[in-house]
Amino acid sequence: MTARKIAVAGHFGELLQGRLGSDGPVALVTLPCPTLRAGACRLPGPFALHQPGPHVLTRSGAARFLRSLGQDPSGRFVLRLDMPAGGGAGASTAARVALARAAGCGDAADIVRACLTSEGAVDPLMFPAPGRLLWASREGIVLRRLPAPPRMEVLGGFLGPMRRTDPADLRFPDIADLAAAWPVACARLAAAAALASASARRTLALRGPEADPTEALARETGALGFVIAHTGAARGLIFAPGTVPEMAPSALREAGFRHILRFRTGGEG
Repeated sequence: MTARKIAVAGHFGELLQGRLGSDGPVALVTLPCPTLRAGACRLPGPFALHQPGPHVLTRSGAARFLRSLGQDPSGRFVLRLDMPAGGGAGASTAARVALARAAGCGDAADIVRACLTSEGAVDPLMFPAPGRLLWASREGIVLRRLPAPPRMEVLGGFLGPMRRTDPADLRFPDIADLAAAWPVACARLAAAAALASASARRTLALRGPEADPTEALARETGALGFVIAHTGAARGLIFAPGTVPEMAPSALREAGFRHILRFRTGGEG
């Protein structure tokens, strides 16, 4: 058996998330994050699962997941996450995608089906450009292909308790209007940031917490907008690349943000 080493990028919340109509599916546009990753390595030997960092899979759950892909669960798998579970960074899906690829499965559709069976809700991290999809996370289907989001720089962190996604939770605001406007807004960062802020604002108004400081931080730092994990702890400020003020990281720390990170994403590249 040849050792396989795989890395899968996570995300940092969603640019948009909500229902498409009051009774429509839960849909999202993910915010890809190249600095948060799941890594998996498969080594020779009997089946074993070692997770040096956060644990997102049990040994038996990993074996069932691999069997659902038609893979023989043999080999020693090492699964590493540099993102917290329940943070809204896609840890659960990214870990499963990395595990699947380390086992030799590269078909995105097969991985979607296996993740959906295993998790009940799935992020589109198995696709090469997940930020260009309007994605139905409870059904595991692409609702619409989108333009690339504009180039942006995000400064953020994790605020409050970690919250794992409940696949039965459908309590989200209607964002049909935001989703319809998104393809045009992708041409201008200010317009896209405004829609992301509107999506975050609606979810915070419906689900809380009431005293979330992210929007106030966006105003204080001159950010174009803000983004949240709609069911997790990730919170971020959206800037044009190269315009993050020096004081911004300290402002986030003073507001209680943990694990401050900064990354660039978006664009055609």
